[in-house]
Amino acid sequence: MITFLDFEKPIAELEGKIRELKQIASGEGALNITDEVGQLEGKLDKMLRETYRKLDPWQKIQVARHPERPHFKDYIEALIEDFTPLAGDRSFGEDNAIVGGLGRFHGRPVVIMGHEKGYDTETRLKHNFGMARPEGYRKTVRLMKLADKFGLPVITLVDTSGAYPGIGAEERGQAEAIARSVETCLNISVPLISCIVGEGGSGGALALAVGNKILMFQHAIYSVISPEGCASILWRTADKAKDAARALKITASDLIEMKIIDEIIPEPLGGAHRDPEAAFAALDQAIKRALDDLISLPPEKLKALRRKKFLNMGSPGAA
Repeated sequence: MITFLDFEKPIAELEGKIRELKQIASGEGALNITDEVGQLEGKLDKMLRETYRKLDPWQKIQVARHPERPHFKDYIEALIEDFTPLAGDRSFGEDNAIVGGLGRFHGRPVVIMGHEKGYDTETRLKHNFGMARPEGYRKTVRLMKLADKFGLPVITLVDTSGAYPGIGAEERGQAEAIARSVETCLNISVPLISCIVGEGGSGGALALAVGNKILMFQHAIYSVISPEGCASILWRTADKAKDAARALKITASDLIEMKIIDEIIPEPLGGAHRDPEAAFAALDQAIKRALDDLISLPPEKLKALRRKKFLNMGSPGAA
């Protein structure tokens, strides 16, 4: 059963009524109430459309953080053939917050990597809730350089609240590791496609998102800092997170208007968690289109276009 968000209470009540009616209708000697169920399902569809057509930034954040939203491993299983994970940074150790390796996308060899948050208590602890440490970003550097050496396109899937802020991570050079990952994104000579599939939080997201094409799901978010973190700095309280969410311009519609991202990928009605298969298909086609556009470009042009794209962000007339 789907976990409902705070603003989905009327939707939850209506879905509950529909379930009850279907259970009654399935009983022995039950009345034929197909028409009543059909009317309620039509009302539910209309309610979902109206609700999701006017989501505010804070509600978008809740959808992007939904616990049942597809994860990196789901996308790998749906989109990538012959996936072979590659572990470790060859310096300190393995970081399970970022998973990456080799695979085939529509028959083409690629390097793919992304944040994995985990599904339950055990896997969330294993993957550190998708918050990478320095060794995670050094692993991304290693994989991107491997892709560059063998001429393989790179696909990244971003879904993190941010880099891990622990003391150990800072002692091992968290900021430097993120900077090296961004630098490597800019320097490789192969196509780099970045997809914001859930949360795109701070430098932890940017380390994987400096791509030739930046794709973003309709209800994903992408920001320089979490709304809670922003509110704590500006107002000294996380209670102002909703205000911060509006001010930060974190939604896909805001970001495409400012030319931070290149394409909004439509989500199934009610969010990717309601129909993962439809979300997989939409992402698959968006990545394929982007890769088809880039694959024939010469290496130096790919690098030059990527650098120009990010240098132009924030300049007069860029947005």
